Amino acid sequence: MKATLVIENISKLITLKGENRPRVGQEMREIGLIENGIVAIDGNEIIYVGEGNLPSHIEVDNDTVFIDGTGKTVTPGLIDSHTHLVHGGSRENELAMKLKGVEYLDILEKGGGIHSTVKATKEATFQELYEKAKKSLDTMLSYGVTTVEAKSGYGIEDFDVELKQMEVAKKLDEDHPIDIVSTFMGAHAIPEKYENNPEKFVDIIIEEMIPEVSKKGLAKFCDVFCEKGVFSIEQSRKILEAGKSYGLIPKIHADEIKPLGGAELAADIGCITADHLVAASEEGMKRMSEEKVIANLLPGTSFNLQSGNFAKARKLIEIGVPVSLSTDYNPGSCPTENLQLIMSFASLIMKMTPEEVITAVTINGACSLGLESKKGSIEEGKKADLVIFDAPNLNYIIYHFGINHVEKVIKDGIVIK
Repeated sequence: MKATLVIENISKLITLKGENRPRVGQEMREIGLIENGIVAIDGNEIIYVGEGNLPSHIEVDNDTVFIDGTGKTVTPGLIDSHTHLVHGGSRENELAMKLKGVEYLDILEKGGGIHSTVKATKEATFQELYEKAKKSLDTMLSYGVTTVEAKSGYGIEDFDVELKQMEVAKKLDEDHPIDIVSTFMGAHAIPEKYENNPEKFVDIIIEEMIPEVSKKGLAKFCDVFCEKGVFSIEQSRKILEAGKSYGLIPKIHADEIKPLGGAELAADIGCITADHLVAASEEGMKRMSEEKVIANLLPGTSFNLQSGNFAKARKLIEIGVPVSLSTDYNPGSCPTENLQLIMSFASLIMKMTPEEVITAVTINGACSLGLESKKGSIEEGKKADLVIFDAPNLNYIIYHFGINHVEKVIKDGIVIK
């Protein structure tokens, strides 16, 4: 067995080794740390992980690339498992309203919010959407992200726009080093023309959109914004159950603003994740723990909305809910591609330990996308997606916030940055 790439003398090698399943409770602090670590890669696969020197059965030659990890921290590639990557336009014009304390649902009622993004996305060409999203992916990659989930949801009633978003994501997955997993989210908002008859729009999603998305193979997941003034519990249930019948794995935007019961619904349906959960009830959390639903938390959104309310990460972990973290990158409520900043928010604001944070953006992030057999930890047989941080330890990455600590990103065994 010959190595094409070797990272040696790694001061802090964070492997996250263990079972390929979501980590819960105390497990989220068990990060598989190796000091003076070494990793060998053959092509796009990890072939050895250990301490000290390579064993005799791993061969090297003049073509083997060696990287010195002295003074560095190495982790699995980071996974951003909740983004609205493909969209047109921007919404900086809403900043003045936010500064005056206008809430998101009120901005939405005034024709702002998602409605303005829907208009901009409809007017943008395929190439314009592609270039804009590619620029964001480049930024994400520079911060150590190697896998991204991308939702549709800015076409809403215009199904051609929904398809265009997912087709852009598919093309970027083919072209860009970052792996992209798509989610169909036609149920992102009620179109203005259906405000007085939302059930009609729900029927369109179920009877027309979901079957076509499944037929074209454009998405792995189906998501719904279950929230007061958007989709009710029963409407969300109908859409997600319909998605399941067509092979789309359910996800849900749950209890972001109001305690509607989205966490309980996620447990009832068997969602792979329930996202946001700022207003989730303790009963909902317990139900999620019982059904092993991953809580995908998005502290950047709470920070940007300045609501003063954040998901109760400590309570979720104590109850036994597996936690992942994501940027929620989108043009309105969280316009940032910086997952490292989100990691710091999770620790400084939601009181997650650095160990819990790195677990949330690696192995638990992989589990939230159903990719845990290939990604999320540094172990033999997994894809060679790694990040070399110019930082002496994990605590430093979280503590020294707001900057990019990445020195190199290795994607599929290739040094990208």
